[in-house]
Amino acid sequence: MVELERVTKVYRVGTFGGRALKAVDEVSFEIADGEVVSLIGESGSGKTTIGRMILRLIPPTSGRILFSGMDISTLKGKALKDYYRSVQGVFQDPFSSYNPIFKADRVFRVVRQEFFPNVEEGEWGKRVEGALRAVGLAPGEVLGKYPHQLSGGQLQRLLIARALLLDIRFLVADEVISMLDASTRIDVLNLLAELKGERGLSILFITHDLALGHYLSDRAVILYRGCVVERGPIDRVFGKPYHPYTRMLLSSVPRLDRKWEEGKVGLKGQQAAPTKGCVYHARCPFPYESCKGERPHLVEVEPGHLVACHRIGETEVGKCRRQG
Repeated sequence: MVELERVTKVYRVGTFGGRALKAVDEVSFEIADGEVVSLIGESGSGKTTIGRMILRLIPPTSGRILFSGMDISTLKGKALKDYYRSVQGVFQDPFSSYNPIFKADRVFRVVRQEFFPNVEEGEWGKRVEGALRAVGLAPGEVLGKYPHQLSGGQLQRLLIARALLLDIRFLVADEVISMLDASTRIDVLNLLAELKGERGLSILFITHDLALGHYLSDRAVILYRGCVVERGPIDRVFGKPYHPYTRMLLSSVPRLDRKWEEGKVGLKGQQAAPTKGCVYHARCPFPYESCKGERPHLVEVEPGHLVACHRIGETEVGKCRRQG
C-alpha cells in the first residue's frame, strides 16, 4: 500500500540556513494492506519526519513515497484530495489538534465542508454517530463539549473517528498514546487493533516504546539518526535482535523481576552524528575500524529480517544477500 524508496530529508539549520541537517537518510520500507508497522527509535531519530512526509506535510529532499503505486509528490487538486480521503494522521498531543474556543466536534464539520458538502444534515449526523460508536464513544457524552471538558483519550478517539468518516485505508499514528494515562493507553491500542481487524486498516505506528510496538505490530522498523538499522517481523526483531542498537533498546526496558541497570549494551550517551561510516559506531560497544569509514548495507539474516551492521559478515549469517 505505502512504500518508501530511498527517502531522504535534509533541513537547513543554523544562521541563514548555513548548515544541513540530514534527518532521514535513504530510508526504504513498505506497509502492506491491513498491516501494522511500528517505526521505533529514540527522540531525534527521524520518526515524525517520516510520518509528516507520508502525510505530505513536508516534502522529501530525495527518494519517492508511493501510495498504491503512485508517487504522492505528483498528486494535485482532486487527486490530492482523494489521497487525503485514504490517508490521515493522528498525533501525539490531542489537545493541540483542537481550537479551545470551539467545541470539539467542530472537527467533523470541517470534514463535511471539505469532503462531503452535498451530504444532508440528517445523513451526516448518522455517519458521525456511527463513527463515534466505532471508536467506543457515546455521542451524547462528547458532542457539544469543549476540548477542556473531555479527556485526552476521548479527544484521541474523536480524531480517529474523524479519520473513519473519510473511510481511510492508511493511518499514521504518531506517538498517539504517549500523553495518555496508563488506563487509557490500552483502550486506544485495542481500538487500533480492532480497526485493523475489522476494516483492514493499515497503520504506521510511530513510537519510542518497544512494548507498545510489540503489542500492536506485525513488523518493526528500527531507526537511528535517520537510518534504518534493523527491520523485519516483530517476533524476529524482538526475539532475536542482531543490531547492537536494537539490543540496547531491548535491554533498557525496565522489568519488574529485576533491578534495572542502565548502560548494559552501548548506552554511552548521545554522541555527535558521524559524517561517514556507521551512524551508530560512536556508541557501539564493539565497533570495527571499518565502521568509522564505511556505511553498512542492510542484509537479510533470515527471511524478511534485515540488519545493517558490519559484524553480520563474520557470523553464521555471513552469506546474507545485500539489499538496496
